[in-house]
Amino acid sequence: MGPPRCICEICSCGRHRCCHKPTKIYDDGAKPSHKTEYVENYPGYGNVCPPESCKPKPELQEDKARMDGTTTFKSDYLPYEIVTRPFRQQEEYRPKSGKIDLGTIYQRDYNPHKIGPVTLARPRERKHTSDAKVDTVPTYRDHYRLWKSQRTEPCKVERDYEPPSERFGNPSTFQDDYIPKQPNPPASCKPCDTKLPEGPFDGNTIHRTAYVAHELEPLFVRPREEYKPSDQPFEDLTTHQRDFKGTPGEQAKSCKPEDQKHGSDDPFKGTTEFQDRYQPYSVTAPEFHKPREYVPPTDKMDLKSSNRLDYIKHKVAPRAPMKPAPGRKTTGPFQGKTTTKEDYQPWRVPPRGPIKKEEEIQKPTGRFASLTTFRSHYVPHQANPPQSFKPVEVVPTGVPFKDETLYRTEYTPKKPEVCPGLNPDAVGYVYVNTDSEGHRFYRRLSPEPSGTDSSPVPEEVPAVS
Repeated sequence: MGPPRCICEICSCGRHRCCHKPTKIYDDGAKPSHKTEYVENYPGYGNVCPPESCKPKPELQEDKARMDGTTTFKSDYLPYEIVTRPFRQQEEYRPKSGKIDLGTIYQRDYNPHKIGPVTLARPRERKHTSDAKVDTVPTYRDHYRLWKSQRTEPCKVERDYEPPSERFGNPSTFQDDYIPKQPNPPASCKPCDTKLPEGPFDGNTIHRTAYVAHELEPLFVRPREEYKPSDQPFEDLTTHQRDFKGTPGEQAKSCKPEDQKHGSDDPFKGTTEFQDRYQPYSVTAPEFHKPREYVPPTDKMDLKSSNRLDYIKHKVAPRAPMKPAPGRKTTGPFQGKTTTKEDYQPWRVPPRGPIKKEEEIQKPTGRFASLTTFRSHYVPHQANPPQSFKPVEVVPTGVPFKDETLYRTEYTPKKPEVCPGLNPDAVGYVYVNTDSEGHRFYRRLSPEPSGTDSSPVPEEVPAVS
């Protein structure tokens, strides 16, 4: 018997864990029940192991060789010659002759005054602090005192509701004032039935007979006048140019303080913290790896596969149809009597008259001549059925069909590994106890199995082609 082991240590698939409690403070001393409602209602079915995970195992990659400093971009990149872009030369600056009058009306009319500091009109705040306790009665407590008043009793008389025993017989205003009247249908404006006149329709109107066509006079077109430039010079003098007169004045003084240098021009003599703590390291230059030149193969590529070489074509008869045979048709009359037809008696309800007014123009009563241009010019032709390319039924050969595949011949069944954490009692573990943190401990009684597993191996199942 070995030392007790937790189920977290017994598990080999990584899916079985203990039900951990939050802290040791809430240890009540009772044995916790680790079975859930799902485990009690749905027990395990045999020794079925979970599927293997396709996730790669986290393994540290050893530094096998030195890292090559060349990348795909470095090997494939071809530098190009960069041509400088031509730029336009700026014209030489030529100052204009004359002086600029920078005087303004504000500088001319403004009289400077000496301004002193502003005196504060608010008195200084004085704080009167004292450590003595305030033992006085405020004005609110002295004037507003609590009066002893009596509670007023309600004057409402309580009455129990008694429903009336007699029926309500007062008629409403609508029943008194309403007088039923018999509706009078409006007179019909429909003309009497008259016979249509025989002969062609006379489509002449008063406008057609009385209209007299007059000849229109040609429209008056005004001749276009030619542009004649003025002989007088253009007056481009504006009101601002005529009325504005620049007055001479002094140039405004800048309020910006003069730049004064604080410090000396002597060079710095000393060391900095970065120079004291920085230690240069020797770095080797990366080695550049030259890729090998690609040499195309000289031999011809063999495109033959095992399927093309080993496949034998067989002639197979088509599958028989699953359509049922046609049944016998009866020539007698159809008996369509039902219980609803025999027991149901339709009521004779007079049709309701149309509410919509009938149209005054009568619809034609004759038959509609539905002969179109397509029907009159169409000539039917007899269509020839297309030729069938369905193969003729071939008699099956007596050679049996070879249904062997590469999967059947090369498949090797593997033994499934059962995790001992799924059911420790069946593998040879005995439950010991559970600590305050929720770990379940088991003790091994039987010796651990050897490399040969006694679990059943699934038999090979032939595939269906």
